[in-house]
Amino acid sequence: MPIGGSENAMEGFVDVGPADLIEGELRGLEVGERLVLLARLGGRITAMDDSCNHAGCLLSGGWLHGRKAAVVCPCHEYAFELGTGRNLTIPRLCDDQRAFEVQIDHGRVMIRFPPE
Repeated sequence: MPIGGSENAMEGFVDVGPADLIEGELRGLEVGERLVLLARLGGRITAMDDSCNHAGCLLSGGWLHGRKAAVVCPCHEYAFELGTGRNLTIPRLCDDQRAFEVQIDHGRVMIRFPPE
């Protein structure tokens, strides 16, 4: 789902769409050239790179591991912590996923991307 990524009044944040994710949902988005995964768990929406840094599989095709509060990659079952992107898989054969700061503003998901 391509998103234009318009800047909002919130300094440095990009509006990526409505905050209408249901509990347990994984949603993949295109924000400009970037693939982003939104996830909702425990009422909280988080964001990270959607393309797994291990083999490039889309995390949005995976599933949530509730006890670990992580998304699990569908290709090789690497688990990445929601909110931080920390690789929870042992042994750690790949890096952490890049996670992004999320704010909800007037029912919209706002993400702050780090400078490239």
